[in-house]
Amino acid sequence: MPALVLLGAQWGDEGKGKATDLLGGSVDYVVRYQGGNNAGHTVVVGDQKYALHLLPSGILSPGCTPVIGNGVVIDPGVLLAELAGLDERGVDTSRLLISANAHLITSYHQTLDKVSERFLGKRKIGTTGRGIGPAYADKINRQGIRVQDLFDESILRQKVEAALDQKNQLLAKLYNRRAIAVDQALDELLGYAERIRPYVCDTALVLNRAIDEGKVVLFEGGQGTLLDVDHGTYPFVTSSNPTAGGACTGTGVGPTRISRVIGILKAYTTRVGAGPFPTELLDEDGDRLRRVGHEYGVTTGRDRRCGWFDAVIARYATRVNGLTDFFLTKLDTLTGWDRLPVCVAYEIDGERVEELPANQSDFHHAKPIYEYLPGWHEDISKARAFDELPANARAYVRRLEELSGARVSAIGVGPGREETIQINSFLS
Repeated sequence: MPALVLLGAQWGDEGKGKATDLLGGSVDYVVRYQGGNNAGHTVVVGDQKYALHLLPSGILSPGCTPVIGNGVVIDPGVLLAELAGLDERGVDTSRLLISANAHLITSYHQTLDKVSERFLGKRKIGTTGRGIGPAYADKINRQGIRVQDLFDESILRQKVEAALDQKNQLLAKLYNRRAIAVDQALDELLGYAERIRPYVCDTALVLNRAIDEGKVVLFEGGQGTLLDVDHGTYPFVTSSNPTAGGACTGTGVGPTRISRVIGILKAYTTRVGAGPFPTELLDEDGDRLRRVGHEYGVTTGRDRRCGWFDAVIARYATRVNGLTDFFLTKLDTLTGWDRLPVCVAYEIDGERVEELPANQSDFHHAKPIYEYLPGWHEDISKARAFDELPANARAYVRRLEELSGARVSAIGVGPGREETIQINSFLS
């Protein structure tokens, strides 16, 4: 089993950090392949809680090499602060590898992100304001700054000058903001160079050689399937590809080398930011899910919008990612409800629709069609085998599995590393 992809099967925040950490002790490399520090993971190890924003979750597993691939956009200040925070807590961060081809988020990207979002007013996307979108835009416009550029001041200056020629016009003439000095931006970036240099290498070469040697490589996506810039609920999406195909373009490892794709599903549904959300609950049940599930963004602290499980979305994620397995998280959050609604289809203009609508307007008007399953009141946090769950909890899992189109191979019954039920191995 040379390479696996692990990704979010909803709108993100499904608990990928817990799943990646669970596998971290069994794999040799854990690789972030897209996104930036707008994608937080919370990992609980014993009585210690770690909030990771840029770093792969495998950094917490001794013997595992964490890698930041070329598809990630890196805020160097955030990266170094995160490394320093882990060093202070006794975590060995020296194993980290960073792709020389990864693009950098600069201070002018952050400025543009914030002012453009304010400019949109009611039409805003709901970005985190951390510069991720503008950094990816520069990458596609061939105006980006890559990690390797930090080590050649002449090239770096040329690239910063070219980027600011245009951006300062926007800032001054459209947004009525002060222009950014080239030397200021340049000095800030150069200040990171020597601290980042020890981690930088050709990560695509390292990973392909590792697979050749029979090592196990786990590719870890940020955000979720429905936030994919191509396959998500556009335009309310991120600026990269969290779907399985992004693991190839974001790391330089070909698709024929990937043997399993694991989707992380929350036992209900959440999303952060604007955009359609058919099963969203704007009532006491929604507040209860948020409170019991601690549904607040790891990176932003924003309240997450909460709703019942949406099987239409899960089926879509199975299809566009080629999912082989699901890791179902936060099943324990649903303890205490007498019955649990599950969205099995949508009603759109009076018709039943069982697949995600291709038309954005249809999705905005979709109304959930629910099937109701009996709930449970027993504490499930101590369960370590599937048959230790209450009968109604087992029936809920099996129905979600049937509706979603891939087998449930693991279940999260609490936030801790050990609070997991493993049904099928991800590595065989």
